[in-house]
Amino acid sequence: MHIIIVGCGRVGSQMAQMLSQEGHNVVIVDKNPKSFNRLGSAFNGITITGIGFDPDILKRAGIERADAMAVVTNGDNSNIMASQVAKRIFKVPKVITRIYDPERSVIYRRFGLETICTTKISADIIKNMLLQEVFIYHIPVGKEHALIEFEIGIKFDGKKVEDLNIGSDFAATAILRKGQVILPTPEVIIKTDDLILGLAKVTALKKLRDHLGLKKGLLAKTEAKA
Repeated sequence: MHIIIVGCGRVGSQMAQMLSQEGHNVVIVDKNPKSFNRLGSAFNGITITGIGFDPDILKRAGIERADAMAVVTNGDNSNIMASQVAKRIFKVPKVITRIYDPERSVIYRRFGLETICTTKISADIIKNMLLQEVFIYHIPVGKEHALIEFEIGIKFDGKKVEDLNIGSDFAATAILRKGQVILPTPEVIIKTDDLILGLAKVTALKKLRDHLGLKKGLLAKTEAKA
């Protein structure tokens, strides 16, 4: 694939290294040439100094034949402008935009832009860790679903994945067991302390928690003291 990355910060440089090592044709654009020092010697793509929403710069990056573009500078306005140029003018099939402002992220999604709000994702993860939530994180997937992660308790030890799933409300997508990844086919046996990754309906998280027989950490401690 021919992939353009706009922004050579920590995220952009990491993506560029990974994608180029996987054999993709990667072009990374940044207005500060010193930013390319983050790429290291393993990067075998192309670097271009310039503004990521400048059509001439994007043409030099090969946007007219690009399969995908990721816009990850540290400015929301610049990111939106670059993604709009890519999507509307050059018709790039896949454009992903990082947005820091959660409210703007929601608005731009409604206009058809695929945005990732790292601010909200990070806040959700840290909040859940602070409150010792049952579900370690939940990342939005569309309007109604989220990716979640949780540990299996004694209630489901020795049971099958099909016992864990709940119709259209929850489906396990991966099991992490002692550093190994297991694909959760219906007949796979679950063990205590397995880490489950899955897709859940947001409105069904309480139902899932009850189904699993799990309690919130801080709530359980408070109730125990009462």
